[in-house]
Amino acid sequence: MLKIALPNKGRLSEEVRELFNDAGLEVRARGERALTASLGGEFEAIFVRAQDIPEFVADGAAQAGVTGWDLVNEAGRELDLLMDLEFGKCRLVVAAREESGITSADGVKDGMRVASCFPRLTQDYFAKRGQQVTVVPVSGAAEIAPHLGIADIVVDLTSTGSTLKMNGLREVATVLESSARLVACKRNDAEASQKLEELKQALGSVLAARGKRYLMTNVPRKVLPQVREVLPGLNGPTVVDIMNGGDFVAVHAVVSAKTIYRTINALKAMGCEGILVTRIERLMP
Repeated sequence: MLKIALPNKGRLSEEVRELFNDAGLEVRARGERALTASLGGEFEAIFVRAQDIPEFVADGAAQAGVTGWDLVNEAGRELDLLMDLEFGKCRLVVAAREESGITSADGVKDGMRVASCFPRLTQDYFAKRGQQVTVVPVSGAAEIAPHLGIADIVVDLTSTGSTLKMNGLREVATVLESSARLVACKRNDAEASQKLEELKQALGSVLAARGKRYLMTNVPRKVLPQVREVLPGLNGPTVVDIMNGGDFVAVHAVVSAKTIYRTINALKAMGCEGILVTRIERLMP
């Protein structure tokens, strides 16, 4: 079985496990503290710190792994990016104290001290801009550094910016946009690569189904042209004759969950009946 390195704790770990379970790769661990688990008998999961996953995968200890794009870039190891899993979204930003007068990265002066849990990315960012700064590596809570006089500014992760604002900091630039990614070892053989492609398709089918709904309704034949405008589906709606349906036909389509309320109201206004909406577990394009 191929080894897949997964985060061992935190919100990212929970979302990854949910995704694999929904894809039919149930995480079967012997206990909460187990270091390994079977993934539906197809793969073996190894649970490690999210920041260590790029190293494990690059060195071949695992054939693939799931971790944040920020951590992949900070590690600086060569990996194959298989797919963006579209959750765990956040930004690595430059932030300064509100009263500092710094409103953009151009306001960062040479010689300033920058506290960050991402020293590599921080150094590269300012070096590319031609700014000479001193990076102060910290292991957490970088936002407190300017208030303690440890640093002038910080480079830190944020999703909403609320924690930075709470601590009197203002975002002035974005270094990197991040989300959870599936990455693979560049030294994988052809067999491993094929199995990982199948894994990618399985996970992708679950992600494609999220935010979608399967809608079925009975439609008067005379309004089919208008219904096609409301229910475009993936390749247009499916229209099926109904036994003894008379003037009605059955129409099935995949629709966006975000607009389902308006879609149902539009269908009802056209005289559609028996509207049924269900969730989709997987969607293969």
